[in-house]
Amino acid sequence: MKWQNAIRDYQLYLKIERGLSQNTVESYSRDLDKLTLFLEENDIKSSPISIDKTMVQQFIYEVAKKVNPRSQARIISGLRSFFDYLVFEDYRETNPTDLLEAPKIGRKLPDTLSEEEINELISAVDLSHSQGERNRTILETMYSCGLRVSELVTLKISDLFFEEGFIKVTGKGNKERFVPIHYNAQKYITIYISEIRSHLKPSKGFEDTLFLNRRGKGLTRQMIFTILKDLSAKINLNKKISPHTLRHSFATHLLKNGADLRAIQQMLGHESITTTEVYVHLDTSYLKEVVETYHPRK
Repeated sequence: MKWQNAIRDYQLYLKIERGLSQNTVESYSRDLDKLTLFLEENDIKSSPISIDKTMVQQFIYEVAKKVNPRSQARIISGLRSFFDYLVFEDYRETNPTDLLEAPKIGRKLPDTLSEEEINELISAVDLSHSQGERNRTILETMYSCGLRVSELVTLKISDLFFEEGFIKVTGKGNKERFVPIHYNAQKYITIYISEIRSHLKPSKGFEDTLFLNRRGKGLTRQMIFTILKDLSAKINLNKKISPHTLRHSFATHLLKNGADLRAIQQMLGHESITTTEVYVHLDTSYLKEVVETYHPRK
């Protein structure tokens, strides 16, 4: 079995059987590309079936010199998944990564903005041009609904259910969920559709896409990063932010104001409550308030 064929079959498995997004599939593939490049550069003839633990360990050792522990742990996890697939398909009997230990890494707390910083960021949008109205709507929507950037750029007009107060979001693995949307975001979306988007001619295939660029096509993830980066510089925000920062801020502010963790989990589309629990660690004063408010010995 050649590496190229094995990786292609694995990609199909991730996409079709596990329902992972294209971005996730590409991330897994990059780690395997690094492994095959290492084998090629060192003139190692091992195939996906014959490669053993020693070779994989040697690769990880070389990788460890170039990346941080978190990236190293992610690569080991990706390789483990690939070889698990080969074992599952009966191409191999054992997984050469089974006894490999990933570096111990602490849980990384997400960056957040305060409510004042969110307001300042949105207020900095230049509304003198049509893209400004769109950009303000984008920020309001992301912060109102806690969307991932991939969920935002694929949002469709047919996903808007304003009478019910919800939008339909397609998340990781094409899993759909309904998320409440704040009336402010509804207002700005309505204005954007009627006054800005209505003057654009959507390109073929983007007729239902909510947010469009000037050429009538959907926005890219990088465009959203750029919008935030420019606004951050404009207000001299001394923080490194990304679209995910708005999502983290959404969850943190809800929790701080008394929202139920399970409800936040559903809105964010987290499969496990453990993923959502990271927000509890952002503000320990919240825990103190919970005990003081609800403990029977208060």
